Amino acid sequence: MDNDATHRVLDPEQDPAALKALTHPLRLKLLGLLRLHGPATASELAVRTGESSASTSYHLRVLAKYAFVAEAEHRDGRERRWKAVHAVTSTDNAAMLATPAGRAMTVLGRRRQIEHLRQSVDRHEADIEAGRLGEEWHDPSGIDDLMPLLTPESLRELRDTIGAKLAELTARDEHDPRAERVVLLTAGLPLAPDDRGARAGGKGSADRGAPAADETSGNGDAA
Repeated sequence: MDNDATHRVLDPEQDPAALKALTHPLRLKLLGLLRLHGPATASELAVRTGESSASTSYHLRVLAKYAFVAEAEHRDGRERRWKAVHAVTSTDNAAMLATPAGRAMTVLGRRRQIEHLRQSVDRHEADIEAGRLGEEWHDPSGIDDLMPLLTPESLRELRDTIGAKLAELTARDEHDPRAERVVLLTAGLPLAPDDRGARAGGKGSADRGAPAADETSGNGDAA
């Protein structure tokens, strides 16, 4: 996908410094918070992250240097407010996996997304326990664990179809007061046959949907 107003695609050859800037966990956290909650000051983000305002201010300036965040409209003249420039940052997997450095960064990004899923499950369960989510959310939410047999072309088609449908539904629900923030992590990770030549045939545990939101969402693969 090309860059647009909501999606920035980073190239490992053209944007190595920008990619490196995103390897810092606090910067990823700050970027996710701005995407999830909207514009904020360094002090407000310090409260949310438990960091000092000096630390959040420094890392916001780094994110701004590489055009991940920008100054937002100020409520007053006392402190700078920041906003996320794009809703999603991603990379070209083929380009990233072509070099050792790119592969290392891809692994780091994916591990961070797995941690995001763990945090999201914890928050989802806490929200249900505390009654912050109504019963209407119980049935459609969940996690799928499936292992179908697909060709590379079919896997690409599946991911493109999910992306297109998500964009359609997001636009439809944008102004619906019932809409809640949903964390949707999708993975398509081919597995080579093991030493015995075994192949997974589409079986796995299945729970439907995706866990509810945490404060680090909005990054694409390996970002």
